[in-house]
Amino acid sequence: MCRWNAYIGQPLLLEELLFRTEHGLIDQSLHSHMGAETTNGDGFGIGWYVPGMMDAPARYRSVEPAWNDANLRDLARHIESPLFLAHIRAAVGSPVQQTNCHPFRHGRWLFVHNGLLNGFREMHRDLVLAIDPSLFSGIAGSTDSEVLFYLALTFGLEEDPIGAVERAIGFVETTAERHGIEQAVQMTLGFSDGDRVWGVRYSTAHSSRSLFVSGDVSALKKLHPGNPRLQRLSDADQAIVSEPPGDLPGAWLEVPESTALVMETGAREQLPFRPQPS
Repeated sequence: MCRWNAYIGQPLLLEELLFRTEHGLIDQSLHSHMGAETTNGDGFGIGWYVPGMMDAPARYRSVEPAWNDANLRDLARHIESPLFLAHIRAAVGSPVQQTNCHPFRHGRWLFVHNGLLNGFREMHRDLVLAIDPSLFSGIAGSTDSEVLFYLALTFGLEEDPIGAVERAIGFVETTAERHGIEQAVQMTLGFSDGDRVWGVRYSTAHSSRSLFVSGDVSALKKLHPGNPRLQRLSDADQAIVSEPPGDLPGAWLEVPESTALVMETGAREQLPFRPQPS
């Protein structure tokens, strides 16, 4: 499986969450505590938005292990963004290649996934044929995650994000039933349009991979008293992570099973996530 995080709020250097935070994402690429694999070394990616160009997110992906990429460390030290997503990959059945690294991008949208579609090989043809033909040429890799992204786009991600993902997952589960596949979906998702960040925790078996959202900002400040940039965090700044960076009680709240989060600067909504069978 994989690990990922997302941030929305005042502009922040990428290195704060990737490198400088205790047990941040890069440390998790080598020493994951809560993932299916301890090491996540099959590539990585970051996607970020620049004020004034929020409809055109930037992206950097590599098949290098995240801990071994000097370019990533240098970029993270110099890129500041009010909204970014980062992902480290542990491949499950698909090749280690740049086109299979997250985040996936379409227009202003970025998308990351931790988990798998069980029986993807058997369902692949049916799932791909359901993707809108006008979107099909955008698929560059071979992962179940990218197919899931394009299914969500097909089912209306740009107009109704949560509903579209519910319809996409419902379609996957219905397809899996036809093929006799059990426990078809295991996922946490993060996606953004540049204005908001969505997070989803769901699995068919109702035993999903871990997902946490930032809690009390004052607790985060106590966790990193020597970090002046983090000391400037306000209640408007939020992060969502596969695995908590640090262990201060109250700093991170577990996202409940079958739940969707909608995060804007200064606001957060929690909703039930219910796949819609097709």
